[in-house]
Amino acid sequence: MEPVAIGIIGCGVISESYLRGAAASRLIRIKSIADVRMEAAEARARDFGVEAVSVESLLGDPDIEIVLNLTVPLVHAQVSRQIIAAGKHVYSEKPLATEFADARALVEAADARGVRVGSAPDTFLGASHQACRRLIDEGRIGKIVAGSAAFMNRSSASWHTNPGFFLFKKGGGPMLDMAPYYVTQLVNLLGPVARVTAVTSNQMPVREVMTGPLKGSIIRMEVPATFNGVMEFESAASLAITASWEVHKHTRPPFELYGTEGSLIVPDPNFFGGLPRFTREDGDWQELQIDEHPFGKPTRTAGNGERVADYRMVGVIDMAAAIRENRPHRASGDLALHVLEVLESFGRSSDEGRHVAMTTRCERPAPVPLGEGEEVFLTAEQDTARRRAV
Repeated sequence: MEPVAIGIIGCGVISESYLRGAAASRLIRIKSIADVRMEAAEARARDFGVEAVSVESLLGDPDIEIVLNLTVPLVHAQVSRQIIAAGKHVYSEKPLATEFADARALVEAADARGVRVGSAPDTFLGASHQACRRLIDEGRIGKIVAGSAAFMNRSSASWHTNPGFFLFKKGGGPMLDMAPYYVTQLVNLLGPVARVTAVTSNQMPVREVMTGPLKGSIIRMEVPATFNGVMEFESAASLAITASWEVHKHTRPPFELYGTEGSLIVPDPNFFGGLPRFTREDGDWQELQIDEHPFGKPTRTAGNGERVADYRMVGVIDMAAAIRENRPHRASGDLALHVLEVLESFGRSSDEGRHVAMTTRCERPAPVPLGEGEEVFLTAEQDTARRRAV
């Protein structure tokens, strides 16, 4: 297929990962990038050999079909509305918006305009998580009845040079910053959520920046730092989840899922790879092979020295292929909207002291076909045409 032209608005830290992912693709091409700070756009443009333009020029370019919204979360909804009004498909960094009502209005506006909405995270498309999905779909550990999830640390104040937004401002905190990875993966594995209940707290409201030019600065939390909740899925499975930025160390895995015939340990959904393990009934734990699935081989070295699989941008690539093939894309607006409602409902449940039932639902995204590389997103006919063209 002819590569789909992409524009990017927002040239902060995360844009480097997206640009690196796009550079390896034959199905999409970055035509131009923009930022309210032209110097930031120009710096990224030099690094990746693309064009830096104004936001207005990017939105007015008839060649660009999809615009990536990589701005800060507080303006996600505002910028995405501009993209939709320009008649472009939009793919947003997570969360889709900082408030569910804004996100729902966004999806409705896109439907009315006849354009698509996509949203990060796309890590659930990675080999490890797709291998877990396949194991569950094949019934190898029976019907999932319960589980647990946990992401707990001391927050980005320990390493980020300007962590204030992620710590204390509206649109930040552990639930909106990290939980999208976890809840999206759970919907991928188990289907939509029916209701949630939770208790939130903030026992460490004052933090100190530990590195960078702001080192020593004091910041104050304005959102909960710890969430303890339960998610009940439409499938009747229930899962306990803890999200906290008040924990030094712990031994809990990212996920454990318990089925009627076995159990499954799911790797960190912040990454595409990792080693799943499962057991049948009272048998020994064994590794779940992921090699048949794409997007699992290590691609870079993380800050801690570990080799990790980083395929950020595959959600956009799937969206581009889906536009050409007139099929649903996997990291969809409906999925992101449902996930955001779940995230927001944890705080509501704690504040109101009750279960909160979801008003949205979404279908589980289609599984990623077995194979190697981005070509798995193409139908057989499109893939044959592409190979002949090469």
